[in-house]
Amino acid sequence: MGRTRGPSVRLRLTLSYAAVVVVTGVLLLGVVWLFLLRYVPQESLSGVAAGFVPNRGDLVRAFLPRAVGALVVLLGVGLLGGWLLAGRLLAPLDRMTGAARRAAEGSLSHRIALPGRDDEFRELADAFDTMLERLEAHVSAQRRFAANASHELRTPLAISRTLLEVAHDDPGGDARVLTGRLREVNDRAIDLTEALLVLSRADQRSFDRSPVDLSLLADEAVELLAPLADDRGVALEVEGEVAPTAGSPALLRQVVTNLVHNGIVHNVAVPGSRAGEAESPGVPEPASEVGPGVRRRAAWVSVAAAPHGAGVVLVVENSGPVVPPELVATLIEPFQRGDARVRGDHQGSGLGLAIVDAIVRAHDGTLDVRPQVGGGLRVTVELPTLSG
Repeated sequence: MGRTRGPSVRLRLTLSYAAVVVVTGVLLLGVVWLFLLRYVPQESLSGVAAGFVPNRGDLVRAFLPRAVGALVVLLGVGLLGGWLLAGRLLAPLDRMTGAARRAAEGSLSHRIALPGRDDEFRELADAFDTMLERLEAHVSAQRRFAANASHELRTPLAISRTLLEVAHDDPGGDARVLTGRLREVNDRAIDLTEALLVLSRADQRSFDRSPVDLSLLADEAVELLAPLADDRGVALEVEGEVAPTAGSPALLRQVVTNLVHNGIVHNVAVPGSRAGEAESPGVPEPASEVGPGVRRRAAWVSVAAAPHGAGVVLVVENSGPVVPPELVATLIEPFQRGDARVRGDHQGSGLGLAIVDAIVRAHDGTLDVRPQVGGGLRVTVELPTLSG
C-alpha cells in the first residue's frame, strides 16, 4: 500500500535551520529590549539645557522597523544557508539511495565507495558496500548451486529414461539387470536429494541445540565406517579427549561421518610405509597387519577430538594423492569434487565438504582444509565449547 508523499528531508532541515536562525535573532532583540530599552525613560527629560534627548517611544519607533528588517534578512539567510547545507549533508544519502535502487533492480556489482573522512555516513556506506559484496557472492553461489543441482539431478533421470527406452525397444531383455541398474540410479538420486535437504537445513539453522561430545561422535563414525575402510585397505585411527559443544547431534554426526568417509574413499594405497614417512604431531601411527613379511598399510585416516582454547577442535587427516593448493579452496563449493580426488568406483555427490562447511558455519564454527606435504588432506573443525 502506497504512502502519501510528505515534505522532503532537505526541506524539513532547511526550515529547521531557518527557524533556529530566526528564533536566535528574536532572542537577541529581546535581550536588547530587556536590558537596554527598559532603562530609557518613557518621557523626555525636562530641564535639559540643549540638544534632543529621545525617550523610549522614540527609540522603539526607530528600532522596530530595523529589527523587523534584520529578522527578514536572517530568515532569507537561514533558508538559503539551510538549503545548501542540507543538500551537502544529504548528498551521501542520495548516493546510498541510488545504490539501493540499483541493487533492488538486480545489479549487485555497484558500490557506493563514499569518499571523505570517517563519520556516520561513511560507516553506513561502508557497511552497505560490505552487505552488497556478501549478497553478490551469496547470489552467485546460489546460482551456481542451482545450476549444478539441476545438472546433477538431471543425470540420473536421463539415465533412467535411457534404460527404460532400451527396455521398451528390447522386450526380451533381462528384467533383473534393468531393475538392478534402475535401483542404482534411483539410490544415487535419493542420496543426492537427501544431501541437498541436509545442506538446506544447515543453511537455515532450523535445528535445536543440545550438548554434544565430539569425541563420542568420532568413535561412532569410525565404528560405522570400519567395514568400508577394511574393504579399501585403509587404516582408521581415533583418539582424543572429551570435547563438549552445543548443537544438533544429527548434523554434527554428519560432519564427522562425511569427513571420515571422504578420507576413506579419496585415499590411495602405496606399498611400504605411509606417505611422507615422518610423523605429524597428533597423528597416530597406522595399524600394522599381523603376520611376518606383511607391510604396514600406507593408506590411513586419523581422527582426533579435543578441547582447544575457548572451544573444541576436530582434526581429520588422511593419506592420499597430492592435492594442489589452488584446488583446496574449491573443495567446499557444492559439486566440486576435484579431478585428482575422484575415484572411479566412488564419485559421490560432490556435496560432502559443502555440507560440512554449512553445518560448521551454522554452529558458529570454522572449517580449515589444507593439503598435506606427502599427499592427502588435513581438515580442522573448530566449534565453540559447551558453556555453563
